Amino acid sequence: MVGILANRAQFGLILPSTNTSVEAEFNRMLVPGVSWHSGRIFAANPDLSSSEAMVKFLEELRAEMKRAVESVIHAKIDYLVMGMSAETFWGGKDGAAEFVSFMSELSGGLGVTTGAAACEAVMKTYGAKRIGIITPYQEVGDQQVVDFFTQIGCDVAAIHGLKCATATSISEVTREEIKNAFRKVDAPDVELLIQAGTNLLAGHACAEMEIELGKPVIAINTATVWHAYRKNGILDQIAGWGSLLEKH
Repeated sequence: MVGILANRAQFGLILPSTNTSVEAEFNRMLVPGVSWHSGRIFAANPDLSSSEAMVKFLEELRAEMKRAVESVIHAKIDYLVMGMSAETFWGGKDGAAEFVSFMSELSGGLGVTTGAAACEAVMKTYGAKRIGIITPYQEVGDQQVVDFFTQIGCDVAAIHGLKCATATSISEVTREEIKNAFRKVDAPDVELLIQAGTNLLAGHACAEMEIELGKPVIAINTATVWHAYRKNGILDQIAGWGSLLEKH
């Protein structure tokens, strides 16, 4: 249900309770007639210091997800957006599709944007095949991301996981650290660079790296906002966040 201020779309935004970056970046990409309404998934233990800890973190979030969705649909939102990317890549292409169905069912049949779905749309938009990826994850998370991109037809030239110790410390990674991570996975034959992990504040860093490297460099939050907008007929082009939102 659109409101007086949000007469184009009211988006329900689902994110972990540990995330401090998604709302900040999404609201900076806001366009007239749109609003974001958050439902937070309670994360009791933000430990991500090992692959085992990361799996446990995601399992606990899945158990709490229903309550977050139930809380946000009380705002009579029009569409659901996932502000967490790791879970959306899990299980490769099939797992990503199953997660979209799961979230749609939880929300009573609403349309859903996930990080993985947004990334697949990005690849089609740019026609990119050979890519480099950065994440804040441990090895188990990196492998899930590689599996997803491989299964949608991409060739992953390199991936660099920052191995952040906790879900909250992801947001403490600096812009220069993010840019250095991109430089590590770039090569002359890499067509596009992409970042996973929504708590990384990577939007402006990616826009700057596009200028430096002369190729698309895509932040997961930028891709998610772009995908949600375009799926809802919101075609506004926004400067300052890179080529995806400015030109596509």
